[in-house]
Amino acid sequence: MSTPFPFTAVVGQDDLRLALLLNAVSPAVGGVLVRGEKGTAKSTAVRALSALMPQVDVVAGCRFSCAPASPDPACPDGPHEPGTGTRRPARMVELPVGASEDRLVGALDIERALAEGVKAFEPGLLADAHRGILYVDEVNLLHDHLVDLLLDAAAMGASYVEREGVSVRHAARFLLVGTMNPEEGELRPQLLDRFGLTVEVAASREPDQRVEVVRRRLAYDDDPDVFAARWADEESAVRARIVAARELLPSVRLGDGALRQIAATCAAFEVDGMRADIVMARTATALAAWAGRTEVLAEDVRQAALLALPHRRRRNPFDAPGLDEDKLDETLEEFGGQDGDGDDDPDPDGPGGGGRPPQDGPDDGSAPQAPGDAAAQAEAGEGGQPQAVGEQSPVRAAEPFRTKVLSVPGLGEGAAGRRSRARTEHGRTTGSRRPRGALTKLHLAATVQAAAPHQRVRGRSGRGLVVRRDDLRQATREGREGNLVLFVVDASGSMAARQRMSAVKGAVLSLLFDAYQRRDKVGLVTFRGSAAEVALPPTSSVDAAAARLESLPTGGRTPLAAGLLRAHEVLRVERLRDAARRPLVVVVTDGRATGGPEPVALAGRAARLFAAEGVASVVVDCEAGPVRLGLAGRLAGELGGTAVTLDELRADSIAGLVRDVQETQRTPRRAA
Repeated sequence: MSTPFPFTAVVGQDDLRLALLLNAVSPAVGGVLVRGEKGTAKSTAVRALSALMPQVDVVAGCRFSCAPASPDPACPDGPHEPGTGTRRPARMVELPVGASEDRLVGALDIERALAEGVKAFEPGLLADAHRGILYVDEVNLLHDHLVDLLLDAAAMGASYVEREGVSVRHAARFLLVGTMNPEEGELRPQLLDRFGLTVEVAASREPDQRVEVVRRRLAYDDDPDVFAARWADEESAVRARIVAARELLPSVRLGDGALRQIAATCAAFEVDGMRADIVMARTATALAAWAGRTEVLAEDVRQAALLALPHRRRRNPFDAPGLDEDKLDETLEEFGGQDGDGDDDPDPDGPGGGGRPPQDGPDDGSAPQAPGDAAAQAEAGEGGQPQAVGEQSPVRAAEPFRTKVLSVPGLGEGAAGRRSRARTEHGRTTGSRRPRGALTKLHLAATVQAAAPHQRVRGRSGRGLVVRRDDLRQATREGREGNLVLFVVDASGSMAARQRMSAVKGAVLSLLFDAYQRRDKVGLVTFRGSAAEVALPPTSSVDAAAARLESLPTGGRTPLAAGLLRAHEVLRVERLRDAARRPLVVVVTDGRATGGPEPVALAGRAARLFAAEGVASVVVDCEAGPVRLGLAGRLAGELGGTAVTLDELRADSIAGLVRDVQETQRTPRRAA
């Protein structure tokens, strides 16, 4: 087994280390979500924590880590008689993003269950992590069905495996730690709320600290054992402090004054539900124990708020995390002064060397203020020469609104999501087939039907059905998949009227909200002047797409063909990376094409490339004024898609247009 990097050798990252240590002191805090850019020691610190965790007593031979003093009466390896057991280190179990359901919850031998009535169960990662740490790297990329299983286990403290009426239950209480890079997509709100604490990490900009990081890492890589030996004393000291804090924890007093501050803080920041209050109370208590105190102070409540609330106060996927610390201090001061909890000045560093999570956004979660507000430029003329070709400063998006479902026709096989119909591992059963590899979802009726004709030949004599592996049938299921929604946005001078561009951005932002909820990948191609550019390659981060959209300038000619060709190239490359994920192209334009020889004909030829490949598409018609040329509608016809005006889109009627994109590919139409 390789020697882990010592926890105490991690340079900086005080908030991360404090949050992990608090969970080691009090696992009831509920785990840690670590958000930050790549290369910031997120995984290193988490893996190093396991070496500091106190050892656990377990029943000898129990695969489910039952405690000898109070064994689980429903343990599949039980029943166990209370008594002495063995002591072993607490486990840290890593859940791979691409793990199967059976790997997470365990596998039940269906063949033996049907033929012999025996519950032959192979434990999964949840059983291994019981009374230890379950670590998920890139937790935001975890498949939805695994997220659902984690939510159930975290809520009930147990894991249930049920297959065709045969069920197994075992305890599964673990410290959940996840790391993620927000650029790769956000986390589902339900799972986000299950993490007790969250910290934001970033690489230091101090040269001296960066030098020390490199020096320690190189020393560790040269000889891990020697490097770990140099930090052995520090590791032992922290381990002893964790044990002492655990012993002190039951004696820590959480006074009424501190409780009022906690409740007032959660109310002031309008967090949902009561979990935040409970997590703050447990965190403040753990902070006091870590500092060697038996009384919770205002500084503990303040630090607990900075760790427990940022991820709970977000209202939509584009709000920046963080807290308004001035508002926090005002709330603590207003409701302090009772039981001696509120008289101390808040300590910015917190007890035990903790610090504040870095603040990345405004206190109200609003979108960044767009720079400038110059007067609107005139739109491009009919003859192709724009009346104003200068670049205009970005405008803010209008208020987003709820959209209806845009879907891709047919039956796909892409990644699980919530947009288009697809063959999936989860969903309604539509038929059966012979299993390819391990059986995961048994189709009981089809299995019995396959085995029934052979019972006499197999010498069946009792009531049980004689089942062979060749009889087993896998259930085929239909659910929903996520798609690649590629936005192709016209940013030319003809779109530069500020009110119109604000409405356009608001419409695209609304569709980004929808893409976030439906677990899609998104991409952004813009075109203006003389060329098109990929403003955002396909990604799961709708936050990044919203930020690029907000800063989008306008002006210049309308190279529509260039925009379509660049979008076609993006789809070609993405198809090589993920052939199963089907695309939906959303073109946002007034349909004009200017610049270069025969711009309209060239745009038509580019559009027909999409139609020839059967790519589902929607054109959002942004043409304004009393006289409309219908150019966007013609473009939709060339694409084999459908068109909707900006007003119709804002009226929340877009899904009616794409109710069946397949029909529109045969007969392009206007939405009513």
